[in-house]
Amino acid sequence: MSRITSMLVTHKKASISEIENAWHGDVEALLKWVSSHDTVEECAVLKTCNRVEIYVVSPRGEKVLFEIAKKARVSSRIIDIHDHDESLLHLLRLASGLESMIIGEDQILGQMKELYRIAKSLGYTGWVLDTAFKKAIQVGKRVRKETAINERSVSVGSAAVDLAEQILGSLEGRSVLVIGAGETGELISKALVSKKIGALYVTNRTFGTALSLAASLGGTAVPYEEMKRKIREADVVISATSAPHYILLKEDIERAMEGRKSKLLIIDIANPRDVDEAVREIEGVELHNIDSLKQISDENMRMRMKEIEKVEAIIEEELELLRAKYKRKEAEELLARIYSEAEKIKEQEVRRAMNKLSAYHTLGEIEQKVLMDMSHSIVNKIFAEPTKALKAAAEKGDTEMLRYAADLFRLNQEESD
Repeated sequence: MSRITSMLVTHKKASISEIENAWHGDVEALLKWVSSHDTVEECAVLKTCNRVEIYVVSPRGEKVLFEIAKKARVSSRIIDIHDHDESLLHLLRLASGLESMIIGEDQILGQMKELYRIAKSLGYTGWVLDTAFKKAIQVGKRVRKETAINERSVSVGSAAVDLAEQILGSLEGRSVLVIGAGETGELISKALVSKKIGALYVTNRTFGTALSLAASLGGTAVPYEEMKRKIREADVVISATSAPHYILLKEDIERAMEGRKSKLLIIDIANPRDVDEAVREIEGVELHNIDSLKQISDENMRMRMKEIEKVEAIIEEELELLRAKYKRKEAEELLARIYSEAEKIKEQEVRRAMNKLSAYHTLGEIEQKVLMDMSHSIVNKIFAEPTKALKAAAEKGDTEMLRYAADLFRLNQEESD
């Protein structure tokens, strides 16, 4: 059974710009590229504002991933390569919120479900990755049900709101423009409403989406083409679109600041970024991006840290069950090959016996069936105890016994041939 290998580029080693540069295309294009490698049997991709992670099932997984990194010009300095067991542990920790920039955030679980759905719907996953991702999603749900890891926790979107509140002292009565009405924009908008802001403006390239979100929260939808003019009225701008390029340039903000005396706070949490970094040079404007979010919510972080031990206990328990499932599958595949070889020998010998008997008298259907059933029973009885032993060895992690069995039946030699 081929195993999982993963390559991670995350906020732990890489800056936001390095994560952005790790892959410029969309998820489907990356999946297609990865799957084009001859030895890749399955693949999946997790791409968010804080990470680009590639999972492959391949007998040469590490080599494939290093080739991808080299072609994409991703520095080895910011890459982590995980083997099968490390990949399984990472997926369970990721789904549980332990690998997020903000421990315990809920958004990653939804992102994982959607990105896995895309890979599966396009036919890029199979039993090995399906088993891992389904278990990770199940564990993520269990962790949130049985622990308080996500209580008082914040998504990247709500963290942006907390950051704005910290910088300005209070958001009460403030005018806020949210650019982007997708999942993150919705989280931002909901978090803002709880802060008693003075006015909420929502804009989106598809006006109907902005209209729907604004109406549900008592805000005002702004046509996308009027967005830059609306910035003049805003105290805070939080941008979270999926645009592949800057949507706000330095000259756009300079025009918005003409004749203005009050400060403008802009928080850009998009990946790739929505706001040109040159905006920092404009007087009266304060620009923050995802990197700034690393510095917030210390108190909430301490609360969540207390829950980590409980979460890790759940992960350890579930990881053992997951490993056992893979081990059983490995034994089942080995046994299937052994039985397949035995079946070939059985068929040959039964046919030979039938041919010899046919030389003396005609064999009817009943006689032929008796011979086939007898040979089938003999094979099953011979392999009954070895089957139990190999399954038990697999569950105990005794890979040596599995390897010896493969050698005994010359299955490894068959692979090398």
